[in-house]
Amino acid sequence: MFLFLIKLAYLFTEKDKALRSSNDNASTSTPYFDSLPEKFSQGDADALLAFGRHLHWGYWSDPAKADASLADFAVAAENLSRRIAEVAEVNNGLNILDAGCGFGGTIASLNERFSNMHLTGININEQQIDIAKKIKALPTNRIEFLYGDACKLPFTNDDCFDLVLAIESIFAFSSREQFFKEARRVLRTKGKLTICDFIPLQAFYQTWKLIEKATKTLVVQTYGSRPINFCPLSEYQRLAEATGFKLVKVENITRNTLPTYPIVNSLMRREGDEETYRATRGLERLSRRGLLQYMILSFQVSPL
Repeated sequence: MFLFLIKLAYLFTEKDKALRSSNDNASTSTPYFDSLPEKFSQGDADALLAFGRHLHWGYWSDPAKADASLADFAVAAENLSRRIAEVAEVNNGLNILDAGCGFGGTIASLNERFSNMHLTGININEQQIDIAKKIKALPTNRIEFLYGDACKLPFTNDDCFDLVLAIESIFAFSSREQFFKEARRVLRTKGKLTICDFIPLQAFYQTWKLIEKATKTLVVQTYGSRPINFCPLSEYQRLAEATGFKLVKVENITRNTLPTYPIVNSLMRREGDEETYRATRGLERLSRRGLLQYMILSFQVSPL
C-alpha cells in the first residue's frame, strides 16, 4: 500500500508539472464542468443527459446493476439527491437552502416531490444560476435562486431556514468553518445541515494533503476555477463542536457511488479531455481502495 501511495503521488505530480509547462506556452482551455452551460446551449446531448439536471455523482442502491450508460447515471444522480433528502428527513412545509446548488437539480427534485415548500438555491457561478432560474415552482411551492457566496450568505435575517444542504459542493467553498458558521446563523433552533463530501481516511489524510498541494494546477484546470480540498471526518466533528452543531448521522455510501467513475471516465475519453480523465481515474483508484470515502453527514443545531 505504501508503494502504491508513493507511485500515485508521483503520477499526480508529474501530470501537474506537465500541465504547468503546457500552460506556460498556451492559453488554458475551459475545464469541462465550467464549460457545461456552453455545451447545453450547443445542444450537446451527452452533457445534457449526464449533467443537465444534477452536477454530482450518482447513487446506486445495488451497484451491481449499474449498466455504465449515461441514462443510468442520470437516474443515479437523481437518486443521490433523494437519498440525501431521506437522511435529512425532508417533509412538506420546510424552508430549505441548497448551498452550491449547481443547475438547481436538487431544488427541482424537492419541488416535484413535496408541497408547501420554500426552496432557495445559492451559487457563486452566475451561469449555473441563470440555468437554474428556468425551474418553475409548482403551485404550492416557492423557488428562489440567488447568486452569492455560501460563506457569506446574503440573508439579513437569522433563524430563517429549517434545513441547509450542501451536495458535493463544500470542498470548493473558500472556508468550511465560515460556511458552518453561516449555516448555523440562518438555521432555526431545530434546524439541520446535511452535506455529502469526499472524505479521506484519517490515516491517509497527510498523504492526501501532499497530493493536493502537488496537483493544485491539475485540479483547478480539470474541475474549475476554485481549487478543491478534502478533510477527514475528525475535522467535521471538530467543526461541528466549534460552530454549534452536533454530528448526528454518518452514512458511508462510497460503494454506492463507485459506478460513477467508469461513466464519467468514458465521457471524458469521448470528449478527448485527457486531463479530466486522469484526475478522475486517480480519485477512482483512491475510492476503490477505501482511502477516499464518499459520505453523507447530517448535523443538528445545538445550543451555542
